[in-house]
Parts: sequence; structure tokens; C-alpha cells
Amino acid sequence: MNQAAPKPHSLPVPETDALEHSRRLTAYLADAIDADGGWLPFDRFMELALYAPGLGYYAAGAAKFGRLAADGSDFVTAPELTPFFARTLARQIGEIFEQTGDAQVLEFGAGSGRLAADLLLALEAEGTPCEQYSIMELSGELRARQRATIEKAAPHLLDRVTWLDQLPDAFHGTMIGNEVLDAMPVRLWARRPDANGQPVWFERGVVLTAEGFAWEERLYTGPLPEALDALADLPPTQEYLTETHEAAAAFVRSVAPLLARGVLLLIDYGFPAREYYHPQRASGTLMCHYRHHAHDDPFYYPGLQDITAHVEFSGIADAGVEAGLDLLGFTSQARFLMNAGIVDLMSALDPTDPKTFLPAAAAAQKLLSEAEMGELFKVIAFGRAMDEWAGLVGFVNGDRSHAL
Repeated sequence: MNQAAPKPHSLPVPETDALEHSRRLTAYLADAIDADGGWLPFDRFMELALYAPGLGYYAAGAAKFGRLAADGSDFVTAPELTPFFARTLARQIGEIFEQTGDAQVLEFGAGSGRLAADLLLALEAEGTPCEQYSIMELSGELRARQRATIEKAAPHLLDRVTWLDQLPDAFHGTMIGNEVLDAMPVRLWARRPDANGQPVWFERGVVLTAEGFAWEERLYTGPLPEALDALADLPPTQEYLTETHEAAAAFVRSVAPLLARGVLLLIDYGFPAREYYHPQRASGTLMCHYRHHAHDDPFYYPGLQDITAHVEFSGIADAGVEAGLDLLGFTSQARFLMNAGIVDLMSALDPTDPKTFLPAAAAAQKLLSEAEMGELFKVIAFGRAMDEWAGLVGFVNGDRSHAL
């Protein structure tokens, strides 16, 4: 079943050099499709579009993280939005430092380096300084950008930062992944009724046509991912598009054995399984971001846009527990930040200074509002060898671990 993707309209036109870069990645993807027999599973297409060496969106040199399309960025993350995100997170990490005695951080996918810089400064200001801040980042361009960000914001702390080419054998401290899971490849599935009105499943892949990349769905006859069992009670004739998250679960299983003592904190947008695989979420969550425009065409200028999907946190929780970690908490970003003291930090601002107070308040509102990032974003925490103390301050109220 072939189906062309709808083309987004009214998006900014890339510059000439960006178009050339996209052309090279398009050719690379076309070769991959040809090498795979003319049909490429979407998770492999997404992996290459984002991470192909020197060409993929996260492997090449284009700007990605920022507040405005004018700066060449495509989307904004919480650390880019306001330093109060890191300052509040530092309170949680500082608590972990004090309880474990392990004042180390390992950040996965550090983006522009903004979170690292702000955390280093905030931990120092809180009196719980970080002794070593490690960043797992394979992109040379992003490493350089991270170093420049940290050197500008916290030059006296730069010598505490190291970049890793591979995961360590063991780690004691706090691992962080902010908006890491959503950028991992997903498999795409389509549920449709057959000629007899009975539901059948297709896996979505990508083919190359005269008009460019297009969807092709292939009947799937193997054992389905367990996550799709949540949709068993749908009416037989209801069509449904969705994703499964094998790569994100594999990431959690791969980092879990490294954590000898400490906490793994993952912050991202998404839902537990009962909300993710809801009958009304029949179009899935796949989304693309280009110059602060959101759309649903992953074939638009490959290499120049982010491709993402919401995180299914029940599967993430299962992966961590199955890998031997303890589930320490799961809550909304708003509740986590309020528990950790963002309101106290904001109260130190002078409301009579509108140039400082109003932008900071607006950014905090975006972090906390249910209509913005506050409810959509979640925080999940895993731990090892943390049994002797009560728990993490970020989850003291509103923990939803029971809902996973």
C-alpha cells in the first residue's frame, strides 16, 4: 500500500548550502532504500535521517536549539528557555550528591551545552558543586558548541567537564537525559480492517518514487510488539496509526548496568501506555520541527529538520526495572519543578524590575502551565543502591509511578 506523505506548506525555504546538504542526505537515504530491497522500515529511515555520519540532522553542523527561527534553530528546549530550569534541577541533583557522596553528573545528548553550563553554576551556588561533569556526545560539531557555551558561561568550571566517546564501565552519581528519548527511532504501525472487517496490522516503511520518498505499508505477520496489546479492544473496523519504542527501551537497558550507585533522571514529553495507546490517539504522535514550525512530513528536506515522537513511559519504566534499576518516581514536569523549589527561586526576583521579572515569569509559566510544557513533559527517575533514604524531593508530591 503506497501513500505519499502530505507536503507541509508555508515553511521557510532553506538556504542554498542547506539545500545541497539535504540533497546529499536524500541521495544517501535513497541508496539505503535500494540496498534494502526498495523498502526501508521507518525506524531505520529515521535513524539515518537523524544520525547518518556527517549528514544526519544531529550529526551535521546546523543550528538546532534556540528560542527563535531567526537564529537558525528549529525548536526550543527547557534549558534554552530559562536558567530556572537548571537551577531547580540542581536542587534535586544536589540532594542526590549529599545522599550518595558522589558529586558526578553524566549527561546524554547535551544539545547546545546550555543545561550543562547552568547546572554547573547552579550546583556551585547551592553549595553542592559538581566534581566531574561528563557528556556523552558523538557529534564533533555539538561537542565544540557545548564547549563554547560552557567556556563562555562558566569558564572557571570548564576543567570539570569531559566528553566521552563511549559509555564508562561503571558510574557513581546522577545520569541525566533531557529530551533524549524522543529523538530515538520509532517503528510505525497501521491497523486496518481487512475485506472481512477484521483488524490486521501493517508496518510502515519508506520507498522511493518518481515524486520522492513515500510511505508503503506491508502486512505484518510476525509477533506484534507487546505494547500494541493495549489496542486489542478497539472496534475491529477502527483504523489506527501509532509507534513503538524499541530503541528508547534499548537505550535504558544499555545504560542501566553502568549505574553502580545513584540516579538516572529522564525528562521528556509523552504519556504512560494507557494514555499513549488511547482509542482517540488514532493518528500517532510522529512530528517534525523545522525553524520553529511543527508539521508531520518526515520526508521534508531530510537533514534539515528534527523528527520525533512522544515517549511511551510505561515501556521505559519496564525497561529500567527489567535491567535491575529501582523506579524512584514518575510525575509531570510542573509537579517535579514545584516540588524541587522553582517557586522559591522565582520569588527571589524583583517584580518591580519588569525587564528582568516579566521574561523570567513568562518562561517559568511555559515550564509549568498545563497548556504548555508543564503537563505534557514528564520526569522519570530510576536508582540503584538508594534504599537507605526516603526518596527524591522532586517526587515528594504527585508521584504517578502507580499509573505506569
